Amino acid sequence: MADTSLPAGRSARPLLSGRGGEHLLVALLALYVLALGLWPLLRLFAEAFGANDAGEPLGLIRDGLAARATGRALGNTVYAAAGSVVVSAVLGVALALAMGMLRLRGRVAMTFLILAPLLIPSQIMALAWIELMGSSSPILGPLGLAPGPGQTNPMYSAGGIIALMGIEHMPLVFLAVRAALAALPEDLVEAARIAGAGRGRILVRVVLPLVAPAAASGAILAFAAAVGNFGVPALLGIPGRFPMLTTLIYQRLNGFGPAVIGQVAVLALLLVALAGAALLLRAVLVRRAVPVDRGGRALQPLELGRWQLPVEAGLWLALMVMAVLPMLALLGTALVPALGVPLTPETLTFDNFTQTLWSNATIRRAFANSAGLSLAAAVISATVALGLGYMAAQRRHGLARRLLWLTDAPFVVPGTVLALAYILVFLPPLPGLGVSIYGTSTILLLAYLARFLPLVLGPATVAMAGTEPALDEAARIVGAGLLARIGRITAPMAAPSLVAGAVLVFLTAFNELTLSALLWSSGVETVGVMVFSLQYEGNSTGAAALSAASVGLVLLLALTLDRLAGRLPPGTLPWRS
Repeated sequence: MADTSLPAGRSARPLLSGRGGEHLLVALLALYVLALGLWPLLRLFAEAFGANDAGEPLGLIRDGLAARATGRALGNTVYAAAGSVVVSAVLGVALALAMGMLRLRGRVAMTFLILAPLLIPSQIMALAWIELMGSSSPILGPLGLAPGPGQTNPMYSAGGIIALMGIEHMPLVFLAVRAALAALPEDLVEAARIAGAGRGRILVRVVLPLVAPAAASGAILAFAAAVGNFGVPALLGIPGRFPMLTTLIYQRLNGFGPAVIGQVAVLALLLVALAGAALLLRAVLVRRAVPVDRGGRALQPLELGRWQLPVEAGLWLALMVMAVLPMLALLGTALVPALGVPLTPETLTFDNFTQTLWSNATIRRAFANSAGLSLAAAVISATVALGLGYMAAQRRHGLARRLLWLTDAPFVVPGTVLALAYILVFLPPLPGLGVSIYGTSTILLLAYLARFLPLVLGPATVAMAGTEPALDEAARIVGAGLLARIGRITAPMAAPSLVAGAVLVFLTAFNELTLSALLWSSGVETVGVMVFSLQYEGNSTGAAALSAASVGLVLLLALTLDRLAGRLPPGTLPWRS
């Protein structure tokens, strides 16, 4: 046990001792959560209900809803999100059933590939599929399957957006259904088997009805995620002339600047309404779901016998198409001197990497900015999560437990909405300072802190909830102050979860685009923004090289997390669960 005794002869009271110290800490945490997360969002929604230029009450909403562009973008958003949910549900349920019910070799590797879309940013996924399906595809071209020169890339369409968002959000359905399968007792399946039911009948009559609520819950989450997706609609929808709400907001702000903040606030309100309705429906489904008795032995994987090799081969083929081939196409594009040049030993070159990563000062600055901002966001978020998790899970402070719920707000709303809220709040000079942080790295850091705190707070709180409270109480009785107890008892026990969560924050923030696309400025470029910019400048090989380097970093950090798997609480790494 950590030594929490006070040195002999010390008479001064420990820093933040007693209940007063706890209340002060919670007050500071509340100020942090409310100022960075809740206040900007409330300010944005209030703006949307304001008067228009003619001074008419609620004029902004009426004008926005009546605009033809709004109706088209709203219809496209609902259509694409609903279509992508079908793809996500079919793939997610099928893969979860395979991983959860069958005895498969290489299960961890398969699961990692299934969850890869959660680790790889949407703009990089979109770019990878553009390179895979284009006329210069280094994968399909040599096979004679690529579109001919001059033909439109099939990804630049509503169908391409639906398919890619379906694959990107499929892990949400997969994780929900896999968790439901893990909760099913073997007794139910065994009873059906004794009654004479075959494997197919057991699947249809027993398993699927019991996991259907989880599948619906995951599908609704996939819908909410698709509504707020920016990277895929930006890279596929803008050139494909398929506007969605997120891209319409981006184009309006990019074209007219903060002067149209009131108009785009209405579009943001529509996004929140769609995502909020989906999440409300999910909450109702979860509340009404009939609980399954988890007693007895867990569901045992089925032996495949002579079907082992065909089933595993089919799964590997599907995962290769969804997760591996697009990344290989991205890498292949980065290794040729120009689009259209076949990748051969003679044409292979690393010039795109050297010119993009080393010779381009703007991209070097973007890497430095992203690394610095992501590291700062990870460290600060882990520190806040330590304090808030301690007060909520260990001390069970009422306000701290309510703050846990409030921290989810900036994470569940679409990133475009949060970025608009930050523009609205931080564009004017800060009170008392007379300076604006709009267009600086500070506004990016604050937005990252608000959005990504739940990534580390969730696992950290779970870890602290499993810590024996008697240790903290004993240290308090012998005179240890609040900060001493947190630093010397809680922090070491929660360290693996805090580190894992901090790495997830770093990974997510490093390649982030949705917030950065609206908040960056010259000199404050980020990696996600540069990938987007290079592609639209026509420098596809440079964008591919930068994306390949980013994916390599993601894989390296994921491997680092995997090496820590033995020290992390169960379920922290989803591909190891």
